[in-house]
Amino acid sequence: MSTQAASVSVNNTKDTLALGGWLALCFLAALGGVFVSTGDWYMSLNKPSWNPPSWIFGPVWTTLYCMMAVAAWQVWRVGGWQRQRVALSLFVTQLVLNALWTPIFFGAHQMGWAFVEICMLWLALMATIGAFWKVKPSAALLLLPYLAWSSFAAALNFTLWRLNS
Repeated sequence: MSTQAASVSVNNTKDTLALGGWLALCFLAALGGVFVSTGDWYMSLNKPSWNPPSWIFGPVWTTLYCMMAVAAWQVWRVGGWQRQRVALSLFVTQLVLNALWTPIFFGAHQMGWAFVEICMLWLALMATIGAFWKVKPSAALLLLPYLAWSSFAAALNFTLWRLNS
């Protein structure tokens, strides 16, 4: 194997491992939901007619987490953490906020605080999209469905809070 071929092989392996790492990190954010039971509490809430059926959340979040991981990976590929520290730090910040919402809303039943938290998530996500756009526009575009879902979730959170206060 030539030196050039070996270098390409190492880079491909590094890229594949990095993508796996971003996928693992994104799906780690979902673990908060594993330890929190919605139980009868959520079922007993007054909900608007546009509340989505429960079966839709799994496929939507699976798709969104995959798109988020690919977006972060694309930005990481342009210089790694060293060159993309701001953009990737914003990404991790919004991911932490993403992970915190479920325990606040479903675990603590704090719909008002969950709304404040999801607004912070939305702002962090907007900052992330802006930072990603400067590095790799396709990465920013991959986050737009997540922004749309988060906007919908914020509206639903607010409505549930108002209907059940």
